[in-house]
Amino acid sequence: MACDTFPATRNAGLLRLTQFAPRAGHAYASGRNTDPGPDQVGAVSMLSPYLRYRMITEQEVVGATLGQHSLPAAEKYVQEVLWRTYWKGWLEMRPSIWDQYIQECDRQRDSFPNARAIRSAEAGETGIEGFDDWARELVETGYLHNHARMWFASIWIFTLRLPWSLGADFFLRHLVDADAASNTLSWRWVAGLQTVGKTYLATTENIARYTNGRFAPKGLATTATMPAETPICAVQPLPQAVSVDTQKPSFLLVTTEDLNPESAFGASAKINGAGIFFDTDTLWGDNACSFVAGAAKDAAGRVENYFKCPTKLHDNLDAASLITQAREAGAEQVITAYAPVGPVADALARIAPVLASEGMPLVQIRRAWDEHFWPHATKGFFPFKERIPNILKEMGLSR
Repeated sequence: MACDTFPATRNAGLLRLTQFAPRAGHAYASGRNTDPGPDQVGAVSMLSPYLRYRMITEQEVVGATLGQHSLPAAEKYVQEVLWRTYWKGWLEMRPSIWDQYIQECDRQRDSFPNARAIRSAEAGETGIEGFDDWARELVETGYLHNHARMWFASIWIFTLRLPWSLGADFFLRHLVDADAASNTLSWRWVAGLQTVGKTYLATTENIARYTNGRFAPKGLATTATMPAETPICAVQPLPQAVSVDTQKPSFLLVTTEDLNPESAFGASAKINGAGIFFDTDTLWGDNACSFVAGAAKDAAGRVENYFKCPTKLHDNLDAASLITQAREAGAEQVITAYAPVGPVADALARIAPVLASEGMPLVQIRRAWDEHFWPHATKGFFPFKERIPNILKEMGLSR
């Protein structure tokens, strides 16, 4: 069903963007918090899977939006897009938070005493109106409205008193747009761990209002007890950005973190061959895998046409096969779009030394969008938000 809702092509994402852009101003701002239900048309853009895998880019989305609205008129939507950018940059400078989350998941799976409660919550069998519906909707469709995600996380943590990390894991295993930074840090934010002490508590009144009366769950927690957690580590410098010698014969490695390499590498780049590596070990669940399988095929066709080079699909990202293909293509380096903190970045970190030892360096190139915004994700979102207008102006996206 996920692929019915989200056709897995770049053209489908661009069409959805074109249809949404006229509504990115007042219509979005006034209706964005309302979740009318999975079968109803809402105010949100439904672009998250295309942005997640960068089939379309944040720059394209913001550019299309500001092509039809002034920044003040579309401020709420532009900020929503930038939340994703902010989360990415924030985690990039605190990578140990991702490692800590993985360890916490493993620990809770082994030690949480009430496995039955976890199963009931995931199956939508708690008896809590709304919550059970969202659990089933997530599994069936691979998607939830952002406000519903917040309500669900709040009820999971504060009403059901379940480990936040296992709730975040449940989302990762079913969301089409499952993302290491956005998902992990959003759950931390609800729990009060991200902005320390600031929790998000779902209420019956808020849910009833913003579901148009579909749900009014009773018995929700009235106080939020923040989970105990290791303090957030200090900010680390962003990894050094690198440039690429575009005239050196290259093999293009395309990962699921960026399925639009045409906009990351110019047509002048000397690409001798390319591989789209759709590795299920770097994804989480069936919904994401199903979407990305189609998206990878779409990317393969675009890459081959754009760079005029042989392009193959692969379901396993390993150093040996990558070196073999690069050498067969006559490449002297492997280039790829930068992979932010998460499973793909972990995989690239494992294979990079092997490639280097064989004289085939792996060069990761960061997009200009990330270069402009990520360095400012050092504190909370509000200081970051204040910089948005000037950065957009610097990039030529705002008048």
